[in-house]
Amino acid sequence: MIQVASPAAVRSIMRRHNISCRKSLGQNFLVDLNIIKKILDSAELTLDDLVLEIGPGLGALTAQAAQNAGKVLAVEVDRGLLPVLAETLEGAGNVEVIEGDALKTDFDRLAGEKTGGLFGSGGKKYKLIANLPYYITSPLLMHLLMNRFNFSVAIVMVQLEVAERLAAGPGVKQYGALSVAVQYFTESKILFKVPRTVFFPAPEVDSAVVRLSQRALPAVSVRDEKTFFKLVRAAFGRRRKTLLNSLDGSGLGPDKATWLKVLQRCGIDASRRGETLALAEFACLTGAYLDFCAGL
Repeated sequence: MIQVASPAAVRSIMRRHNISCRKSLGQNFLVDLNIIKKILDSAELTLDDLVLEIGPGLGALTAQAAQNAGKVLAVEVDRGLLPVLAETLEGAGNVEVIEGDALKTDFDRLAGEKTGGLFGSGGKKYKLIANLPYYITSPLLMHLLMNRFNFSVAIVMVQLEVAERLAAGPGVKQYGALSVAVQYFTESKILFKVPRTVFFPAPEVDSAVVRLSQRALPAVSVRDEKTFFKLVRAAFGRRRKTLLNSLDGSGLGPDKATWLKVLQRCGIDASRRGETLALAEFACLTGAYLDFCAGL
């Protein structure tokens, strides 16, 4: 394997393969070996682990993961990087690079197919690692969570602003629908910040590494998850409006007077805003809403 965790190595590889960073894919390559080791230490890899990496780039994180895990499956959307990865990961017999769009990938199926059913749906849990560009972070996390893929932990590097959203609680401006979804399915924790200077080319913002540990059961019990998330999106859809007005304008059905009764049943002040509600309050709201819809 070729060491690519330095600006000079990245420049050399890019010249040799006549490629450039694609801004449309948010390509900023990590070139600090200490940060790479901290990420992998956070994943607590063993030789019994299957690692699924999203967006291996030039293979800097992939190569190090291969030294600590039993097998690494790396999903890369940029076809132009496949020859580069074949070069930088040469000799790593436990790494397989798969061309594909992570947003469309069934990670359980992929894990099962590549391990003979040992991992994936109905099998052992695998671990996810990723350096996520801004444009894909929210949709990809929702893809991973809503499909209930069978991972134990995801170690993701995201923009610092996004990391703060993932870990934010009620009452702060960073708290939103993504915060609720992440915390409903996982226990989230910001592990450490990553300066922009450890990337090539350097992005305009700093990043952070977040650990998402999948819960055995969701954080709160809800009668209908689809309704729960519809109400969450409605509550955050108009952040400057009161919760009552946000729900009334959501198109979900009840008139304003009924929405008021729904809120009253849960003991929620109608003048509050959506960003002040905890997960348990959203769960109560879901049950009360379903009761009124059923005429109870």
